[in-house]
Amino acid sequence: MKLVVQIPCYNEENTLAEALASIPRTIEGIDSVETLVIDDGSSDHTSEVARANGVDHIVRFTRNKGLAQGFMAGLDAALQVGADVIVNTDADNQYSGADIPHLIAPILAGQADLVIGDRGVGTVAHFSWMKRRLQTLGSWVVRKVSGTRLPDTTSGFRALTREAALRINIVSEFTYTLESIIQAGKKRLAVAHVPITAHPTRPSRLFTSPWEYVKRSGVTILRIYATYEPLKVFALLGSALVTSGALLGLRYAYFWWHGAVRGHVQSAVLSVLLLILGFQTLQWGIMADLIANNRKLIEDLLYRIRSRDVGSAPPAPRQRTRRRP
Repeated sequence: MKLVVQIPCYNEENTLAEALASIPRTIEGIDSVETLVIDDGSSDHTSEVARANGVDHIVRFTRNKGLAQGFMAGLDAALQVGADVIVNTDADNQYSGADIPHLIAPILAGQADLVIGDRGVGTVAHFSWMKRRLQTLGSWVVRKVSGTRLPDTTSGFRALTREAALRINIVSEFTYTLESIIQAGKKRLAVAHVPITAHPTRPSRLFTSPWEYVKRSGVTILRIYATYEPLKVFALLGSALVTSGALLGLRYAYFWWHGAVRGHVQSAVLSVLLLILGFQTLQWGIMADLIANNRKLIEDLLYRIRSRDVGSAPPAPRQRTRRRP
């Protein structure tokens, strides 16, 4: 069994060597451990540091494409070199390589397809009070949306089986952490978490303030949830519009019944507009649900294509042929 540890990097020449040195090269239950660095268009000597420290595989972008695309490029490259288990970690030493055997243990035991390292975000000492609260709230939202029980959904320290890596398709340009968990939950992958140690690091480069992170994360969660549950989203919105329109219509009917229509025509007009918009929204939900069904078929086709590309295609069903009399 082969384990590939992938490290997405952007200008990490100062910390990459230490991160690589912490990765264990022998793990019980693993035949070989290889390292993969994704250089996301770094302007420093990240790739040179990776080569000097004996990295087995390097994927380099000519310009910065973002963490999400770097993560997906790493999964594809790891699958191409025959990875059975893939561990994703950071180059800033937030996560300890010594935790890798603990992280992959549920996978080796056949209990999980995706394992997330739990930093204990509510009690991490080097997190600010605001960051602890936001991380806790964000993880609760993702748990509700994805149907999982993960306490730390933004942790980048995670392990995936080959099957899970083939199933995940990140479309967000912001980050992979939230979307991959929501996809895993919707695709019925077995998801687990294990406690890990988190070290203090430099400020994140993904966002300039906590509120920017909240805004971008909220958009990501809403978009991916609407992708997988469009009927629920549009039905909720459409029902709210129809209900508001109906209440305004009842208000106008009340005044009409008592002969006091004058001055309340606005309620009737707004009621009609809300009812029309509400029913249209419900129709959009039905159409979006049909599109979502097509997306499932496309994702299954993509899974089969990727499986064949990396030499692990599922066996085709045997077809019975009828003999002519």
